[in-house]
Amino acid sequence: MLGIYIHIPFCESKCNYCAFNSFVAKEEEKEKYLDVLIEDISFFAKNNKRRVDTIYIGGGTPSLLNVKQFERLAKAIMDNFVIEKNYEFTIEANPNSLTEEKLKSYINLGVNRLSIGVQSLNDNSLKFVGRRHNSAEALEKIKLAKKYIKNISCDLLIGLPTTSCAEYLSALNTLIAYGVTHISSYMLQVEDGTLLKEMVIKNPKLLPDDDSCADIYQKMVEFLKKKNFQRYEISNFALKGFESKHNIKYWTGEEYIGFGLSAHSYIGGVRWSCADRLSDFYAHKKGMEEIIGDKEKIEEHIMLGLRCFNGIDLSYLCKLNYNIKNNAFFKEYLQKGILIEKGENKVVLNPDYYSVNNLIITNLLP
Repeated sequence: MLGIYIHIPFCESKCNYCAFNSFVAKEEEKEKYLDVLIEDISFFAKNNKRRVDTIYIGGGTPSLLNVKQFERLAKAIMDNFVIEKNYEFTIEANPNSLTEEKLKSYINLGVNRLSIGVQSLNDNSLKFVGRRHNSAEALEKIKLAKKYIKNISCDLLIGLPTTSCAEYLSALNTLIAYGVTHISSYMLQVEDGTLLKEMVIKNPKLLPDDDSCADIYQKMVEFLKKKNFQRYEISNFALKGFESKHNIKYWTGEEYIGFGLSAHSYIGGVRWSCADRLSDFYAHKKGMEEIIGDKEKIEEHIMLGLRCFNGIDLSYLCKLNYNIKNNAFFKEYLQKGILIEKGENKVVLNPDYYSVNNLIITNLLP
């Protein structure tokens, strides 16, 4: 079943760590962008009205769209695709741009999952990364959102210099107490072209070391397990039944169509992206395009499968002419319990080894 991703690149300001294609825009720019976005949606669906079971609107800050703008976008999706009954419809939001009026609009237009960019409940940490909300506002908006939407996900960052391990676990506990059903916990990355990169160049010891971050991660895993949150991907944890169906598509090789600046698509063995620059996007130009051959399918199946609960399918790899059982590391990892067999043809990575998954994956590639 097809998934839809839509990129809304607008932000109130650029966070210090952000390397995504996002920017501050005036209302006229937002309207123009939506016009082209809806044109692209209609053009794709004209001869290709697909059945869809997941919709994900990300950014940027999609919650910056006003009610009328979001209604236009949601209507374009619903009019141009056949939406399955048990669909998942996610929109990302920042606490400071989320309002009750918008929440009412979201549920009226079919949204049933909300992803809130909390990042931290330490106000000093929020200032450090350039967020525009504080911890009190984040909790206030989660409480408000729970009145309308049951399925709430929150993002948290590991590796902020002003947040201790105890504070991180306390933040998790608070979010769970507020009814959050899904946690995405990411390591703070220092990306080229960001203000954070400049800060780290000036002060190389600004951020905590890898061992400290790994310690927080491991304690987080143990804490969330006690709270009945399943780790179904390295950075994603959910109560049973609240996993992100849309993100699982990316990890299991399902098809998805992306609309908007820099958005990626994967259909019929071909992956492509929309243009990165606004002028090219307005001219309906593509970015990259590549045919995913057997070699790439093998690599992606192993890389993505060993990052999440679904693991790797040995019979699928054999169909692509790769018998992973002949890999010397594969046999060693099974004997040591690094890999765990799930039935005759399924193997998953032992969660105790998630922190070194890159090395394991590299050794298992053909």
